[in-house]
Amino acid sequence: MLKRGRGGEGRVDRGVIAVTSLLLLYGLVMVYSSSAAFSLRYYDNSFHLFLRQLIAAVTGIGLLAVLSFYDYHRFFHLDDLLLVGSFLLSLLTVIPLLGGGDGRWLQLGPFTLQPTELVKFSLIIYLAATISRKGEKISSFTEGVLPFVVVLSVLGIVMLSQPDFGMLLLFGAVSMAMLFLSGARISHLAWLGMGSIPLIYVALRIAPYRLARIVSFLDPYAYDTSSGYQIVQSLVAIGSGGVIGRGLGASRAKLFYLPQAHNDFIFSIASEELGLMGALALLALFAFFAWRAFQIASHASDRFGYLLAFGIGFTISMQTLINLGVALGILPVTGLTLPFISNGGSSLVVTLAMVGTLLNISKQGGRP
Repeated sequence: MLKRGRGGEGRVDRGVIAVTSLLLLYGLVMVYSSSAAFSLRYYDNSFHLFLRQLIAAVTGIGLLAVLSFYDYHRFFHLDDLLLVGSFLLSLLTVIPLLGGGDGRWLQLGPFTLQPTELVKFSLIIYLAATISRKGEKISSFTEGVLPFVVVLSVLGIVMLSQPDFGMLLLFGAVSMAMLFLSGARISHLAWLGMGSIPLIYVALRIAPYRLARIVSFLDPYAYDTSSGYQIVQSLVAIGSGGVIGRGLGASRAKLFYLPQAHNDFIFSIASEELGLMGALALLALFAFFAWRAFQIASHASDRFGYLLAFGIGFTISMQTLINLGVALGILPVTGLTLPFISNGGSSLVVTLAMVGTLLNISKQGGRP
């Protein structure tokens, strides 16, 4: 049951607006710097990917503005519809005429849509709403945790057919965190974790490249011409940046030495061009964003707002940590982008939409 508590219409969190603006600006600059050579070679226009990212940024800002005024409580009654709708969109990616070629994208004229990004936001809303309804029943396995196991299993089975295993792992981490925060028993969550082992095994069996990524992660230099190539080149780029970097636009790794330089490994390019100082500045921005998000959660006017704000903050923070872990060679390659920074319109628009919802929660809560 949804109960509104303290709070009312107030001012949005200015800290979130400021840090989001800085992250967005940082990202746009790095997208152009890291993608110019790629765009020139494949699109005969060095601004091609940058302009697409700029369009996504403008779209995302518009959606952020709308959702900052959209009462987040309305999502409470739309959670099932949003999750099912985004899930059905993800199923459409396997249709040849609609898919973008790799099982993750929908082709919509000149643009592409990654439905799993919509699933990500919808899943957070679904978890927050459903957990709020269950109340103390969340401590029960059959009434609390089991229904979420079923939902995640269905999502997992479909996403195993797509090369987006990293997103599935993120879904699992977010679900576990929100359930734990809500009072689910650790023993039940442990069983949930153990139950995911067969799914992981199947994922590795049906796509051998995933196992190759894990093996090469353990010793990337032994596979520096094959599955470990990206990690090695990422570490070379980061190390060559030194303290102050080569200078903006002066990366060598982006000249086709480091694959996905403008996507999954954009942090490596930022570290090479801006050095340790630029990398630490970016980390500070993400840390500040996480702090504000969790502060907003702690001052939310009701349980749904609390869980929704926490889910948004945790998801963006966890995705950031995973992406940085991959770039630094601490984690295997997952394919997850760096929020706000990596090239990718769907990711940027959905991330900004989540920020808009976070701002609305801050308006209706107490002063954090």
